[in-house]
Formats: sequence, structure tokens, C-alpha cells
Amino acid sequence: MGLPLPCPTYRNDQMRKLILSVTSAAVLLGIALAAGVHSDKDSGTERSARGVVFHDANGNGKRDAGEKGLAGVRVSNGQGIVQTDDSGAYELAIDDDTIIFVIKPRNWRTPLNEHNLPQFYYIHKPAGSPELKYAGVEPTGPLPESVDFPLSPQKEPDQFKAILFGDPQPRDQKEIDWIAHDVVEGLVGTDASFGVTLGDILFDDLSLFESQARSIALLGIPWYNIVGNHDINYDAANDRISNATFEQNFGPAYYSFDYGTVHFLVLDDVEWVVDTPGKRGRYRGGLGKQQIEFIRNDLAGIPDDQLLVVMMHIPLTEVEDRQDLYRLIEKRPFAMSMSAHTHRLEHRFITRDDGWQGPEPHHHFINVTVSGSWWSGATDERQIPHTTCTDGTPNGYSIISFDGTKYALDYRPAGRPEDYQLQIQAPDVVSTAAEEETTIFVNVFNGSSRSRTEMRVDSGDWTTMEHTVRNDPYYEQTYAIDAALTNKPWRTMSAPRPSSHLWMSPLPKGLSTGSHLIQVRSTDMFGQMVSGRRIIRVSE
Repeated sequence: MGLPLPCPTYRNDQMRKLILSVTSAAVLLGIALAAGVHSDKDSGTERSARGVVFHDANGNGKRDAGEKGLAGVRVSNGQGIVQTDDSGAYELAIDDDTIIFVIKPRNWRTPLNEHNLPQFYYIHKPAGSPELKYAGVEPTGPLPESVDFPLSPQKEPDQFKAILFGDPQPRDQKEIDWIAHDVVEGLVGTDASFGVTLGDILFDDLSLFESQARSIALLGIPWYNIVGNHDINYDAANDRISNATFEQNFGPAYYSFDYGTVHFLVLDDVEWVVDTPGKRGRYRGGLGKQQIEFIRNDLAGIPDDQLLVVMMHIPLTEVEDRQDLYRLIEKRPFAMSMSAHTHRLEHRFITRDDGWQGPEPHHHFINVTVSGSWWSGATDERQIPHTTCTDGTPNGYSIISFDGTKYALDYRPAGRPEDYQLQIQAPDVVSTAAEEETTIFVNVFNGSSRSRTEMRVDSGDWTTMEHTVRNDPYYEQTYAIDAALTNKPWRTMSAPRPSSHLWMSPLPKGLSTGSHLIQVRSTDMFGQMVSGRRIIRVSE
């Protein structure tokens, strides 16, 4: 976009009070000059946007008489950030391809549209998006005299929850219906404050954005969306245009907002590269200089000790310019990040081996996918595939819980009880004459290298199991059976991939003939314990 830089965000309370004590006109002039706002007098084209962030007392989305402006609210043009003055007014530099958005502060909410999508932005594209296979933004026409943002008060406690979807990725309406039955129906009535889809909302057919949104809207909570590599316009001539259809449906591809004590930073880390003009491009993990500048300005406006949650689609360690992001977040004492994309559940701890220079490893969470392994595998009585992820994790979603600067992650399987948190792989029958040792494998779906997993047989002592990274044996077995079938009416399962949450232990020797109970318990990095059982039989 190449927009001028903004004035710095004022973080010193005395300075803020001093600035806000100046007259509205003077403040606006200072902000405009610092942001590089100017007018093209020859053409008469105004190169700035002005507006007011206000308390929408009657909730109608319009500023009526008596509705006061809100001071100190941040507004961005996708690169620069300014604060509203004491009358709620702001001014920002723009060009003819700009999305202006308000950064939602704590205890305030933005309007929602009929699909419960937050309306926190204004798109300024006078000529609209270029002609593409899937429609982008229609021409928006002249810039309004005032681009106003309504906010309404709401209570946001220190403790709250959010729902995390990864890669729902439906190819067609049938698969959108599978999502509705497999996941959405069980979440109706949720006490979560909002939800997020961590990219790959769809599987290339961008005409389905609205249908997918309508289904998720039935949960009745605000729903944020992150762009994935299957959500972009593949016929776009460059990266700037590649989000045209996403923008039409959801607004800016990167932004931020506060909820409770947490600052959420949403990133677009899908970079569209066209090596040969006129040919289809390719995607890679990347942020770009303009987005990095927005991140820098955004983080300058929040306290150093506020919990920062960075959300994206492609895992952070696969982003080419991630070192620029590392430098901006690594000194913050409370920060974590999350993504999806790999169709596996994983907790990565980023260290100096990857260039991280923070005092402690950075926790990056890769969410389980709603689509599992791309809606593959045998179908159940609902005619929905089991679509187990390639690391052996059943498809599903996560719940992230917050309490001040603390957080915890819970995995939820689709179409199964909430307490189905691990899979014990053991033979049905063990022979006393067997010479080889019998190994018990346990896949703790939300486990990590920081989990402690233990096993015991009957009422014996608990023993610590060994953490290992390899293909899940149960998934390997299921995959082999599926691959051997011919003319099956479902999509063939995807090949196994290594699991980062697998444990192993030998079955104790000398067990008597008869039935025995294997018990497993696992405690994760948040202190949460899950457990499971499996009965085996020892035979002569």
C-alpha cells in the first residue's frame, strides 16, 4: 500500500492527558501531519480519511444526536495507527485500495452482521477489485465525509473462553452440512465469548464463504476469520489482489482487537507469489514489510505485560520473514501464537535453534482441524467420514481459556464424548508363550513434549511412559485397511504423518491368564489431566 507512517501511539499517561487536553482541531492537525496525510490539489482527490469512533447508545449503527465520541481508541489503515482525540475523531492517510479499521478496545463491542461477523472496518476501493473468477469488492465509490465506527459497551471479565476452528475446508455444500452436523450442532449454547477460524475456511470454492458463515452463525457468538491458502484468489496477478473475495466477505486479512485482558493479533501469513506474469502463482508463508510495520505500531500501543495471542494460518516456523516478528514479540513476558494448516495437532516450542532470542521458548500451538484429513475415510451412520487427522487425532476443535495472563488449551473431538482425549493401542489378546515384548502405545491428542504420561495394569504401580515421535500405530493400521479396499464410496485416507504426542511402554511380564485393565493418565503443560482405559486378555 505504501502508506505514510503514523504518529506514535502515546503510552505515557501524562502525555496522553496532555494531548487530549488540546483542542480537537489541533490534535487532528498534528495527527494528520505525523501520518503524512495530504491532498492532491491538482486533482482534488483527498488523500486522507476522517471519522469518529462513538458510543452507539441505541445500537442502530449510526451516530445520532447526543451520542458521544470515544477518546483514545486506535484506528488503522493497515499500516499506521492513530488514536482518537477527546471528541472521538481521527484522521488517517489512505490510497484507493485501503481498509480502515478500528482496533476494538476492552469492554466494547463492534456491530455484528446477520452472520455474526464483526463489522469493525470500512473498505475504500473506489474502482472495486479487478475481475476475478470469484467476485471481490464491488466499487465503493467516493470516500464518505466521515467514516465512523460505532461501539457498544459490554462486560469482558478476566476469565473467558474462545473457540478455535482449524481448516474446516469444505469442497461443497455437502461438506458444509457435515461441518454443521459434526461440530456446530454440538456447540450450540456455548459459553465461549467468541470464535475464530484459523484459515482454510473453504477448499478453493470461494463462492461458499457465505453459506459456511451462515452455519457457524447459529452459535450466536461473534466469529472472526483468518485467511488461509485455500481462501485466496488463485487467478490474482499479485499478493495485494489475492485476498479480494476474502475482503468482500470478512474485511481486512490482518487486524487486532482486545478482549478481556488479552490482545489478539490476527495475521495474514499467506503470501501469493506470481513468478511469471499471466501464469498461476504459488503461495508461501510470509508477512511482508507493510504488515510487519502494522504489527510494530500495534504492539507499541499495548502494555508490555499484556498477554499477546498471535493468530495465523501457516505455522510460524514456516513463515519466511518470521525473524522480523520474533524481534517484536520475543521480549514480551506473556505471548503465545497459534495456527492450523498441517492437519495435525501439535505444540511447538520455538527456541534459539530457529533464531528465537527470547528468555524462554515460545509456545506455538497448531490446532486440530475440523476437516481432519480433508474429509476422508469410511463414513458413519450419519454418512460423515471419520476423517481422522494424519497424526491419529480425531477431527475436532479446541477451546482456549484465559485468566489474566494465563491460558490453557482443551481439545474437543467431533462427534465423540468430551472425555475421549487419548487412544490406547494394545492387542486384544496377549499370549503367555510370546517371546517378544508387547509394547503399549498411547496417543494423547492434546499432549506435548511437556506432558507427563503414566500407565499401570490393574492396581499396580504407575510407571512413566516414554515420549516418542513416530507414526501412530492405530492410524497406520486403519490406513492400511482403507488403502486395500477397492471401489469404496468414500475418499481414500491420507498417508500417516509423525505424531508429536505419542507415548510407549512395555506391557509388564508375568501377567496371569484372564482379563486385565490398562489405565493411562496424562498431565499436560497446563496441569490438566486426562485418562483412558483398555481391557486386554492374557491367554495361554
